[in-house]
Amino acid sequence: MSDGRQVEQVLARYVRAADRRSSVDVAALFAADAEVEILLNQDGISHPIGALVGADTIGHAVAGLMRPHPERGWSPHMTSNAIVEVRGDSATLEAQFVVFNTVGSPRPAGDWPDGAAGAQGVVQPIEAGYYASALQRVDGVWKITRHRITHDLPYAFPGA
Repeated sequence: MSDGRQVEQVLARYVRAADRRSSVDVAALFAADAEVEILLNQDGISHPIGALVGADTIGHAVAGLMRPHPERGWSPHMTSNAIVEVRGDSATLEAQFVVFNTVGSPRPAGDWPDGAAGAQGVVQPIEAGYYASALQRVDGVWKITRHRITHDLPYAFPGA
């Protein structure tokens, strides 16, 4: 597999681990001293709203800073338009993201009504923005060293 494809797969693993709220799986994708910068894009200007340092801290933030999944639901990330540049053992990756709340309708007590077919529920976008990451190959494995998350919507942190 090409280096560029391996770098893209780090992002794919990151969003899946975040979707599962798995602090262990998220932390495994970052270098020990990695940094995450969280920003808000307001009128084309990026404003810092948070920062994290260290793979374990970043992993633990997934459970504490991300919205819990809705009842009967999931919050999958979708990424697109990845731009990857690899130079030896260093790489950069930029991509757009959208996060959705996917909530299933409760099954009616008397079963679904006549004519009901297919998926029952609602899919609603709840977050959008951009990822910009720097990665380093360490012992043959790509690790995120710097991860910049720029939100296009205001972001509230619990307890802040």
